[in-house]
Amino acid sequence: MFIKQFTMACAAAAVMSVPAMTPAKADSGDFAAGIVAGVIGSAVVRNANKPKRTVRRSTRSTRAAKPRISSAQRAENREVQTALNYFGFPSGSPDGVFGKKTRAAVSNYQVHLGYAATGQLTSYEKDFLLQSYRRALAGGPTTTQQIAANPLGPRGLLNTYRDQAAGVVTAAAPTVQAAPSTTTVVALQPQVLPLQGGTTTTTTTTVSGTGAAATTGAALPNFLGTTEVASLASHCNQVSLITSTNGGFTTEANIVDASFALNEQFCLARTYAIAEGEQLVASVQGFTPQQIEQQCAGFGPAMAPHVAALSVKPSDQVSADVGKFVLNSGMAPAQLAGTAKICLSVGYRTDNMDVAIGSALILSVLGEQAYGELMGHHLAQGFGVTKRADLSTAWYEMGLNAVEQGATPVFNPGDPQRSALIRKAVFSGTSQSQIGTQPLVQPAGAALPTFSIQN
Repeated sequence: MFIKQFTMACAAAAVMSVPAMTPAKADSGDFAAGIVAGVIGSAVVRNANKPKRTVRRSTRSTRAAKPRISSAQRAENREVQTALNYFGFPSGSPDGVFGKKTRAAVSNYQVHLGYAATGQLTSYEKDFLLQSYRRALAGGPTTTQQIAANPLGPRGLLNTYRDQAAGVVTAAAPTVQAAPSTTTVVALQPQVLPLQGGTTTTTTTTVSGTGAAATTGAALPNFLGTTEVASLASHCNQVSLITSTNGGFTTEANIVDASFALNEQFCLARTYAIAEGEQLVASVQGFTPQQIEQQCAGFGPAMAPHVAALSVKPSDQVSADVGKFVLNSGMAPAQLAGTAKICLSVGYRTDNMDVAIGSALILSVLGEQAYGELMGHHLAQGFGVTKRADLSTAWYEMGLNAVEQGATPVFNPGDPQRSALIRKAVFSGTSQSQIGTQPLVQPAGAALPTFSIQN
């Protein structure tokens, strides 16, 4: 302590001994450096002489305890996740833990069956899901055929099981078996039969006979005002079963029945259209799937005159009329195209041909001419319009030319030979049946739905 006081006294004396007459130079670097060094040095000295204090801080990490799941519960959760994946609701790897992906899959499952999308399974919803999964596995090859025949794929099984549990009887797709050469089977085709008063009705007739070809007689009058309309969904189920029996789709090399080859491609295009629309629905904000379906159903009457005109007007005239409709809609082309793709999916899924064909017409007018193929199929097969094979060729040409000239294929893009197959089937010289006409329908006014699609 004495040494420290002596040192400080000497330093003070040295400072006082500097003559007062010697002014300090403001620009002296040594002076400035000395002041800075002195301040820093004194601070260092003071800190060095202070007694050291050791501060100990205790850190305690708190982790939220994860709820313990019993092994039985985890096993059930894994089965739920596996079942969701099986029916087309991706829940990720079945690890027995319900995270965001599993909750989202549960919500999609609930929406598909019309339940509230809570992300939490009720006891009934869980039991129905697991029982359906076990039933599907037990079905073996039968289940595989049911999935292949249903346009919704594995999800369609849930609808079938639900309807059966509710006591709803659904008509099974007919199985086509080889018949003796003396038996003639007339396939399901819409027939336009005149009724008294000059009106027409579309019926579906199945006729079988032995020996000579069976002929159809006049249909009995129906005074209850109900008619049976040919179902494209049922037709495609039948086509799918025959395709699976034949070992796969017809190719350009092995084509024998041109009409059946076109039927296969028609139903394949329908499946792709449904899938594309469902993907777009997932990006629509502010609408539930049920609301979208209702909006598209209201769109049908607005397009019904243009759909009916397909059977009586050439393709260029129909396109011109639809073009005027598009201009008067007041919607941006991109917005209208997205809406039309969604409604095309809804129309095919619900078997509403006015909605489906009307949507395809709009897309073809908006520059996506590959969709012209659909009008060709409808006119060639008679679904939703009067059968007009002669008018169908121009629409087939529109779709085929668009793809062959570089447009992106919208149906089965992975098959580069598809256009050649359709062209060969369409222009193979098959006979055309006599064509009738269908009166134009005057619908009530209907507003075009609008959906905002988020990319």
